[in-house]
Amino acid sequence: MLLSDMDSLPLRLDAFIPYRLSFTSNLVSDSIAATYQSLFGISIPEWRLIAWVGETEGITQQDICARTRMDKVTVSRAAIALTERGLFERRPNPDDRRSHLLVPSEEGRALYATIAPKARELERRIFEAFDPEEVERFVAMLRRIDAVVMDLGEQVPAQTADANTFANGAGAVS
Repeated sequence: MLLSDMDSLPLRLDAFIPYRLSFTSNLVSDSIAATYQSLFGISIPEWRLIAWVGETEGITQQDICARTRMDKVTVSRAAIALTERGLFERRPNPDDRRSHLLVPSEEGRALYATIAPKARELERRIFEAFDPEEVERFVAMLRRIDAVVMDLGEQVPAQTADANTFANGAGAVS
């Protein structure tokens, strides 16, 4: 059945694709959160900051908001907690004197180097039932969904990264 044929049918939430995306995302995120909390004592927002700061070697909180779709308060709280734990340093932003860059400390780099392989292992375990081609197609479909939703513009806040961020392989990290 085509999606256009479904317009006349009653809404079944369990078959509603946006709901399925959200449900699955939450299910995966909850599973990963439990692992990160038990192994490293960090939350999902903290992990996302560790990943982006670790990958970029210096990023603004505004850029993190755009790349993760987390709100400013969540990002700010996670940044403060990680800075207080000595995992991040705040440095002046040479491109904008009103903001600063979050940069990993030596301890932050070490934690990222420890967590990143665990994240890849969790990803492998989640997707081991799929062929590599299926995973590639799935990721490509997710990127297309990102781009379409961003083009709609109706429900996309101003803090959102442009579609090129996702189209070029830099999506949000669970």
